[in-house]
Amino acid sequence: MHALFIGHTYIDVTIMTDHVPTGDDKDVATEYAVSFGGNAVTAAFCCAKLGIKPDLVATGADDWLGDMFRDMARKYEVELHIRKVRRSSLSFVMPHGGERAILRARDDRYLHPFPHLDITGCRVLHIDGHQPDAALHYARACREAGILTSLDGGGVRSNTHEVLSYIDVAIVSERFSHQLKLSPEQTLDYLAERGCRIGGVTFGERGLIWYDERGRRSTLPALQVPARRVIDTSGAGDVFHGAYVYSYLADPQKRWIDHFRFARAAAAFKVQRLGNEAGLPTVADVAAMDREFSPAVENV
Repeated sequence: MHALFIGHTYIDVTIMTDHVPTGDDKDVATEYAVSFGGNAVTAAFCCAKLGIKPDLVATGADDWLGDMFRDMARKYEVELHIRKVRRSSLSFVMPHGGERAILRARDDRYLHPFPHLDITGCRVLHIDGHQPDAALHYARACREAGILTSLDGGGVRSNTHEVLSYIDVAIVSERFSHQLKLSPEQTLDYLAERGCRIGGVTFGERGLIWYDERGRRSTLPALQVPARRVIDTSGAGDVFHGAYVYSYLADPQKRWIDHFRFARAAAAFKVQRLGNEAGLPTVADVAAMDREFSPAVENV
């Protein structure tokens, strides 16, 4: 086991349309994509596409959407550890103008306890707060074992405050700050107080503010992909997380600024493709984005 990801599985149906019908209205979408979804789930598939095959604790059901998800995992050689639910979860994603609306149908009523795995040899744990009991258990176990722990803080969960005390790298969303009623700068203070060695707040196309192991704060701008090339921003944050996990696994001696620069180039690739699967980059794709969009000079 190189890395362990824990999250909630969705099947994403991404639909390109200029009009969402209501009432008795009908319309025709211009394009669509069907893919795996979920924060840590998409991050795990991104890590696999980049070249390091992770283990994934995720929800799954014995239905045709569950079969589809298991087929996807086999394709990418993601080692699945399924936590059973009755019905698969579904997301309808509608990108438009650099934003995206999402409608979800979720089953998180677990039929069994989370699987207990041997984490010997694991080097990174990445969680998104779903399956809160599993997230807390593995965050604590990995911290005790000296395994790097990473959190995608897309939102505040039921035990986020407790989980953060076992997290090394916490990259949270602007929404996370809003839920805590804190400014982004205050959120960085909060993450540092909880003991996170690396902390950051993401702002989508406006980039990332973060602090390093020494507490130094800086801003990492997003790569400026022209608006005409932005197709689907959904999943870009998940790709960002999966890419920095991969970068750390590939070369843990690199600085975190280098891991995050790699990740932002991966996210720049994602926003130009419809759906999560099409938006997974290779290492060569990341390098191409970096060459095309990175500024010639950038402060560390």
